[in-house]
Amino acid sequence: MLSTVLRTGAAAGFLAAVASAASAQTSTLPGIPAAPEPPRGTAQPPAAQPPAAQPGAQPGTPPTPAAAAGTTYRVKQILGSRMTIGGTAAVGTVDDIVFDAAGNLEYLVVANEGRLVTVPWDAARFDLKAQTGTLSIAPDVYRKIPTYTATTYPDFYAPAYRTEVYRYYGLTPRDLRRIDRGLDRTPAVPPAPVRPVPPVPNP
Repeated sequence: MLSTVLRTGAAAGFLAAVASAASAQTSTLPGIPAAPEPPRGTAQPPAAQPPAAQPGAQPGTPPTPAAAAGTTYRVKQILGSRMTIGGTAAVGTVDDIVFDAAGNLEYLVVANEGRLVTVPWDAARFDLKAQTGTLSIAPDVYRKIPTYTATTYPDFYAPAYRTEVYRYYGLTPRDLRRIDRGLDRTPAVPPAPVRPVPPVPNP
Protein backbone atom coordinates (compact mmCIF):
# COMPACT_ATOMS: atom_id res chain seq x y z
CA MET A 1 0.00 0.00 0.00
CA LEU A 2 2.76 2.47 0.90
CA SER A 3 4.66 1.73 -2.30
CA THR A 4 1.53 2.45 -4.35
CA VAL A 5 1.10 5.87 -2.70
CA LEU A 6 4.75 6.73 -3.31
CA ARG A 7 4.50 5.80 -6.97
CA THR A 8 1.33 7.87 -7.37
CA GLY A 9 2.91 10.92 -5.67
CA ALA A 10 6.07 10.68 -7.82
CA ALA A 11 3.98 10.54 -11.02
CA ALA A 12 1.96 13.61 -9.97
CA GLY A 13 5.15 15.55 -9.22
CA PHE A 14 6.64 14.63 -12.61
CA LEU A 15 3.50 15.85 -14.46
CA ALA A 16 3.55 19.14 -12.54
CA ALA A 17 7.20 19.70 -13.47
CA VAL A 18 6.47 19.05 -17.16
CA ALA A 19 3.54 21.49 -17.12
CA SER A 20 5.71 24.16 -15.48
CA ALA A 21 8.45 23.74 -18.11
CA ALA A 22 5.95 23.99 -20.98
CA SER A 23 4.51 27.18 -19.50
CA ALA A 24 8.00 28.70 -19.27
CA GLN A 25 8.76 27.90 -22.94
CA THR A 26 5.58 29.64 -24.20
CA SER A 27 6.11 32.85 -22.20
CA THR A 28 6.74 36.07 -24.16
CA LEU A 29 9.58 38.58 -23.93
CA PRO A 30 9.86 40.50 -20.67
CA GLY A 31 7.47 43.45 -20.54
CA ILE A 32 5.17 42.08 -23.30
CA PRO A 33 2.05 40.35 -21.92
CA ALA A 34 1.25 36.92 -23.24
CA ALA A 35 -1.75 36.58 -25.54
CA PRO A 36 -4.76 34.98 -23.81
CA GLU A 37 -5.30 31.37 -24.71
CA PRO A 38 -8.57 30.95 -26.65
CA PRO A 39 -11.22 28.63 -25.18
CA ARG A 40 -11.12 25.04 -26.19
CA GLY A 41 -13.16 24.23 -29.27
CA THR A 42 -12.70 27.74 -30.79
CA ALA A 43 -11.33 27.81 -34.35
CA GLN A 44 -7.87 29.35 -34.63
CA PRO A 45 -7.57 32.31 -37.06
CA PRO A 46 -5.24 31.66 -40.02
CA ALA A 47 -1.67 32.88 -39.59
CA ALA A 48 -0.86 36.17 -41.29
CA GLN A 49 0.87 35.72 -44.63
CA PRO A 50 3.49 38.17 -46.04
CA PRO A 51 2.21 40.35 -48.91
CA ALA A 52 2.63 38.85 -52.35
CA ALA A 53 5.50 40.22 -54.40
CA GLN A 54 4.56 42.50 -57.28
CA PRO A 55 5.10 41.11 -60.78
CA GLY A 56 8.63 41.77 -61.93
CA ALA A 57 9.84 42.95 -58.52
CA GLN A 58 12.74 41.25 -56.76
CA PRO A 59 12.19 40.06 -53.17
CA GLY A 60 13.26 42.71 -50.69
CA THR A 61 13.60 45.37 -53.39
CA PRO A 62 11.33 48.46 -53.38
CA PRO A 63 9.31 48.99 -56.57
CA THR A 64 11.04 51.04 -59.22
CA PRO A 65 9.33 54.38 -59.88
CA ALA A 66 7.99 54.97 -63.37
CA ALA A 67 10.38 56.78 -65.70
CA ALA A 68 9.62 60.46 -66.12
CA ALA A 69 8.39 61.44 -69.56
CA GLY A 70 10.86 63.44 -71.63
CA THR A 71 10.21 67.06 -72.50
CA THR A 72 9.08 67.81 -76.03
CA TYR A 73 10.45 70.92 -77.71
CA ARG A 74 9.09 72.80 -80.71
CA VAL A 75 11.13 75.23 -82.76
CA LYS A 76 8.67 78.07 -82.09
CA GLN A 77 9.24 77.65 -78.36
CA ILE A 78 13.00 77.99 -78.72
CA LEU A 79 13.46 80.71 -81.34
CA GLY A 80 13.52 84.12 -79.71
CA SER A 81 14.20 82.72 -76.23
CA ARG A 82 16.18 85.06 -73.99
CA MET A 83 19.47 83.42 -73.05
CA THR A 84 21.25 84.11 -69.78
CA ILE A 85 24.25 82.90 -67.82
CA GLY A 86 23.31 81.78 -64.34
CA GLY A 87 19.82 83.19 -64.84
CA THR A 88 21.01 86.80 -64.49
CA ALA A 89 23.51 87.96 -67.14
CA ALA A 90 21.70 88.27 -70.49
CA VAL A 91 23.79 87.26 -73.50
CA GLY A 92 21.26 87.51 -76.35
CA THR A 93 18.40 85.59 -77.93
CA VAL A 94 18.15 82.37 -79.91
CA ASP A 95 18.31 83.40 -83.57
CA ASP A 96 18.66 80.01 -85.26
CA ILE A 97 18.91 76.24 -84.75
CA VAL A 98 21.44 74.01 -86.53
CA PHE A 99 20.88 70.33 -87.40
CA ASP A 100 22.27 68.07 -90.10
CA ALA A 101 20.69 65.92 -92.81
CA ALA A 102 20.38 62.96 -90.41
CA GLY A 103 18.34 65.03 -87.94
CA ASN A 104 21.08 65.55 -85.34
CA LEU A 105 20.13 68.68 -83.40
CA GLU A 106 23.53 70.18 -82.68
CA TYR A 107 23.59 73.91 -81.96
CA LEU A 108 21.74 77.03 -81.02
CA VAL A 109 22.84 80.29 -82.63
CA VAL A 110 22.58 83.11 -80.10
CA ALA A 111 22.46 86.68 -81.48
CA ASN A 112 23.54 89.78 -79.61
CA GLU A 113 23.86 93.15 -81.34
CA GLY A 114 24.54 91.61 -84.73
CA ARG A 115 27.14 89.14 -83.50
CA LEU A 116 26.40 85.42 -83.44
CA VAL A 117 27.67 82.78 -81.02
CA THR A 118 27.43 79.01 -81.38
CA VAL A 119 25.98 77.18 -78.37
CA PRO A 120 25.80 73.36 -78.18
CA TRP A 121 22.26 72.20 -77.50
CA ASP A 122 23.46 70.22 -74.47
CA ALA A 123 24.82 73.40 -72.85
CA ALA A 124 21.39 75.07 -72.53
CA ARG A 125 18.44 74.48 -70.21
CA PHE A 126 15.08 76.02 -71.11
CA ASP A 127 12.06 77.31 -69.25
CA LEU A 128 9.46 77.01 -71.99
CA LYS A 129 6.75 78.91 -70.12
CA ALA A 130 9.02 81.92 -69.57
CA GLN A 131 10.73 81.37 -72.97
CA THR A 132 14.14 81.73 -71.38
CA GLY A 133 17.28 79.63 -71.44
CA THR A 134 20.26 79.28 -69.13
CA LEU A 135 23.81 78.49 -70.25
CA SER A 136 26.24 76.48 -68.15
CA ILE A 137 29.37 78.56 -68.73
CA ALA A 138 31.30 81.27 -66.90
CA PRO A 139 30.81 84.83 -68.26
CA ASP A 140 34.54 85.38 -68.86
CA VAL A 141 34.78 82.12 -70.83
CA TYR A 142 31.70 83.00 -72.89
CA ARG A 143 33.33 86.27 -73.97
CA LYS A 144 36.27 84.31 -75.43
CA ILE A 145 34.12 82.31 -77.86
CA PRO A 146 34.71 83.47 -81.47
CA THR A 147 31.72 85.26 -82.99
CA TYR A 148 30.57 85.63 -86.59
CA THR A 149 27.87 87.30 -88.65
CA ALA A 150 25.01 86.14 -90.84
CA THR A 151 27.33 86.29 -93.87
CA THR A 152 30.26 84.39 -92.34
CA TYR A 153 28.76 81.21 -90.88
CA PRO A 154 31.35 78.62 -89.80
CA ASP A 155 31.52 75.00 -90.93
CA PHE A 156 29.44 73.74 -88.00
CA TYR A 157 30.19 70.05 -88.48
CA ALA A 158 33.92 70.25 -89.11
CA PRO A 159 35.53 68.00 -86.44
CA ALA A 160 37.98 70.70 -85.29
CA TYR A 161 35.20 73.30 -84.96
CA ARG A 162 32.92 70.96 -83.00
CA THR A 163 35.70 70.05 -80.59
CA GLU A 164 36.66 73.69 -80.04
CA VAL A 165 33.11 74.92 -79.43
CA TYR A 166 32.19 72.10 -77.06
CA ARG A 167 35.40 72.63 -75.08
CA TYR A 168 34.35 76.19 -74.17
CA TYR A 169 31.27 74.77 -72.45
CA GLY A 170 33.14 71.91 -70.78
CA LEU A 171 31.47 69.31 -73.01
CA THR A 172 32.55 66.58 -75.40
CA PRO A 173 30.91 66.26 -78.83
CA ARG A 174 28.59 63.28 -78.92
CA ASP A 175 28.58 60.74 -81.72
CA LEU A 176 26.42 61.79 -84.61
CA ARG A 177 23.65 59.54 -85.82
CA ARG A 178 24.12 58.51 -89.41
CA ILE A 179 21.32 57.46 -91.74
CA ASP A 180 22.21 55.21 -94.66
CA ARG A 181 19.71 56.26 -97.21
CA GLY A 182 21.15 53.74 -99.67
CA LEU A 183 20.85 53.84 -103.41
CA ASP A 184 17.91 53.27 -105.66
CA ARG A 185 18.72 49.79 -106.91
CA THR A 186 15.55 49.38 -108.95
CA PRO A 187 16.61 48.00 -112.30
CA ALA A 188 16.13 50.49 -115.07
CA VAL A 189 13.65 49.61 -117.77
CA PRO A 190 15.49 49.40 -121.08
CA PRO A 191 14.10 51.69 -123.76
CA ALA A 192 11.99 50.15 -126.45
CA PRO A 193 13.96 49.31 -129.60
CA VAL A 194 13.59 51.80 -132.39
CA ARG A 195 12.50 50.13 -135.57
CA PRO A 196 13.89 51.59 -138.75
CA VAL A 197 11.37 53.20 -141.05
CA PRO A 198 11.54 51.76 -144.58
CA PRO A 199 12.25 54.33 -147.26
CA VAL A 200 9.36 55.57 -149.33
CA PRO A 201 9.78 54.39 -152.97
CA ASN A 202 9.89 57.08 -155.61
CA PRO A 203 6.99 56.98 -158.06
